[in-house]
Amino acid sequence: MQRAAGVVATRHRGDLDGAEALLAAFPTAQARTLGFYLLADLALGLLRAQSGQSMDELIRERSLHLATAAGRPPGGGERR
Repeated sequence: MQRAAGVVATRHRGDLDGAEALLAAFPTAQARTLGFYLLADLALGLLRAQSGQSMDELIRERSLHLATAAGRPPGGGERR
């Protein structure tokens, strides 16, 4: 999970090569999947605790948000 968090932090600093190197450092695809699953579980648990929503409500809301965001280009601009 720490390595997965490092990938996210490195990417947000704009170091895409560093993020790619951290991704490649996972020993297996299963380890990478588990790391990101645990990180997502922690993040969703923190959001749930803060919002007071059930996990089902939170997941439904986040899924809709992601689906909406996927329809926009990076940076939140509008499609033309």
